[in-house]
Amino acid sequence: MPEAMQIDSYIPTISTLRNVVDVALVFVIVYVVLKLFRGTRAVPTLVGIVILSLLYWFSVTQELSTLEFVLRYAVGFIGIAIIVLFQSEIRQALMYFANRFRFPILKRQRGQFGGSVYDEIVLAVTTLATEKTGALIVIERNVGLRNFIDAGVQLDARISYDLLVSIFHPETPLHDGAVVIQNERIAAASVFLPLTKNPAVSRELGTRHRAAIGITEGSDAISLVVSEETGLVTYVEAGQVHRNIETTQLRKLLLDALDIPLVEARNPKAFAADSTETPERL
Repeated sequence: MPEAMQIDSYIPTISTLRNVVDVALVFVIVYVVLKLFRGTRAVPTLVGIVILSLLYWFSVTQELSTLEFVLRYAVGFIGIAIIVLFQSEIRQALMYFANRFRFPILKRQRGQFGGSVYDEIVLAVTTLATEKTGALIVIERNVGLRNFIDAGVQLDARISYDLLVSIFHPETPLHDGAVVIQNERIAAASVFLPLTKNPAVSRELGTRHRAAIGITEGSDAISLVVSEETGLVTYVEAGQVHRNIETTQLRKLLLDALDIPLVEARNPKAFAADSTETPERL
């Protein structure tokens, strides 16, 4: 009998723990979704859905049969409309969860050449910025960019400073568009990317910057932009813009995003200590 009473005493504890875990998981999911949607066009839509829900509850409690009928049958169409209108936001949210779990089967092996291959990119970006030559470089991570690569001029070439600078030279036919890096190789050039539709993006940013933001909103890629007007370097990841990046900051952001250990640069002169200003965020 005492043993049975002891077993029964564990049941409320297990049930309470299960309820706590249940509420905590719901809280985390709601928090992450709200954080992802903050500052996007989805926020007014979520507010509208809440208002419609309250209106439906009011129609039920007050027995407004006509309004209840209309709202009940509109729910199905609203669900389809949300999927169509906010497919990019939904895709970004799913990628966010997948990247946070970091399943080994989904994570690509990267960094087999160390940071030296990306030093070539940083050095090329620094040179293009000095010459005020516009450039857009996109680096693929876990989400494939094959559909964009196939639409560009495919190269499948080794990453090198000379090749990157040559591609973006204004007199070359491939300078217009983006260069896509895949598996530590230049997969394609003259690639045209989707522009961001985020209304919060500054009007000062041109088409090249909007394309850099757009590709990072629809995938987990990262983008490097050189402005031809100002020569400033911009780093974009997950739709977040870091402007006026110095050379050492750019290298650290790049290697951190690709999970490559930060070691001594191959060319110390190319990566001398720069200003440590905090990058501007939009």
